Amino acid sequence: MRELAYKYIIHLPVIVFVVGLLAIGWWMLFNPWAALEPSLPGADGYTGSERGAGEMIVIGAHFEKLKPAVPTGGESWPRFRGENFDNIYHNRMPLIDNFSQGGSDILWSVDLGEGHAGPAIYEGLVYLLDYDEDIRADMLRVFSLETGEELWRRWYNVHIRRNHGMSRTVPAVTEEYILTIGPRGHVMCVDRLSGDLLWGIDLGMEWNTEIPLWYTGQCPLLDNGVAVIAPGGDALMIGVDAATGEIVWETPNPHGWEMSHSSIIPFTFEGIKMYVYSAVGGALGVAAEGPLAGEVLWEVPEWNHRVLAASPVCLPDGRIFLTAGYGAGSMLLQLHNNNGTFETEIIETFRPGEGLSSEQQTPVYVDGHLFGVLPRDARAMRNRFVCVDPDDITSFVWTSGSTARFGLGPYILADDKFFLLDDDGTLYIIEKSLQGFRQLDSMRLIDKGHDAWAPLAIADGYMLLRDDHTMICIDLKR
Repeated sequence: MRELAYKYIIHLPVIVFVVGLLAIGWWMLFNPWAALEPSLPGADGYTGSERGAGEMIVIGAHFEKLKPAVPTGGESWPRFRGENFDNIYHNRMPLIDNFSQGGSDILWSVDLGEGHAGPAIYEGLVYLLDYDEDIRADMLRVFSLETGEELWRRWYNVHIRRNHGMSRTVPAVTEEYILTIGPRGHVMCVDRLSGDLLWGIDLGMEWNTEIPLWYTGQCPLLDNGVAVIAPGGDALMIGVDAATGEIVWETPNPHGWEMSHSSIIPFTFEGIKMYVYSAVGGALGVAAEGPLAGEVLWEVPEWNHRVLAASPVCLPDGRIFLTAGYGAGSMLLQLHNNNGTFETEIIETFRPGEGLSSEQQTPVYVDGHLFGVLPRDARAMRNRFVCVDPDDITSFVWTSGSTARFGLGPYILADDKFFLLDDDGTLYIIEKSLQGFRQLDSMRLIDKGHDAWAPLAIADGYMLLRDDHTMICIDLKR
């Protein structure tokens, strides 16, 4: 036995040599990689900003009129967080307390491209910036609020890779204009009634904007005929004449702060109007009017996080609540106006679970209290709907408890009730109270709903809500 093993060892080099020759011969005749080409930088047309090789983006290039768009009058929810930027429906119209009173029937539904863009409503018409995946286009679509019929659309072709959805922003609508910002930072302003293109800006090309990781989440702002946008890059904030597209003012960006997913919120404190913004790099207030328009009034570089989605919540007494997800927690500021010069005081900072914080949605301030859903990184408190007093913001007035937890979806206050949409398309009705959490009812409204994160909109008792592929309309009137 030992002699046999010795013979094999002696002949092993010969066996290896023969096998190697056979392998080389097979490789020469049947090379499995012969058809492959080397991967070279730029061969796929990807430049890091999604702009394909030779891609020419002509903002607002295409238009299609489907039916006459006749405003029917009535209420409006004209932009992100509504008329007053507080996410509160101020009409005292009685709305349902439970789904036996109504609201369970879908009045109409529309299929959409994948995304989380919410609608705006203006006098009976619905405005939504969708992404059409078939023709690869950012598409402003206009519908009838009552019937869901599509009336007209304006679009431009732009290649966008799916990155947990594509569209994310709510249009801003006034009597004269509609303003949109697409996922890759393309700003479009059109005439509200005719849909005629007025002007467009490519923020990446013209202002060197660094588009955030999950595309543009900043909802545009129209304020007294001026489009207010925070591009980062070459200017931290700009004001654009909505009629002409001319730059009215611009805010320098010496620190190189970048665009976040957060939106600009107007705020008037002690008679001075400003635009408050939570940028990647810090929070700041910019003068909104007069000879100082565009000048930085105050800034807080200590609020510096890479992922910022929730917008600032400005309290009447000059306090500003800032929050973010991914471990950032929250910060509470106090503004001080010293004869027109603003100073900021950091009242408190805290981690998720130590007080109110939010990953995606912006909390609602009402009756002197803040309401919101805690993020997933709030440990044992994760995903609870909570109420806090800003005077003692790390102590919860109440929470929804361990059995009532919610996702990243939106919520809105209407008729003294919170309407909260969970990730799967379930709508909850929750009593507005300072005494404790009380859920009135819930119903799954979107079949097979998924990632229902877009901001809600409501007008004349009609509520619009969507998940990542479908928008529906329900009637909440009692």
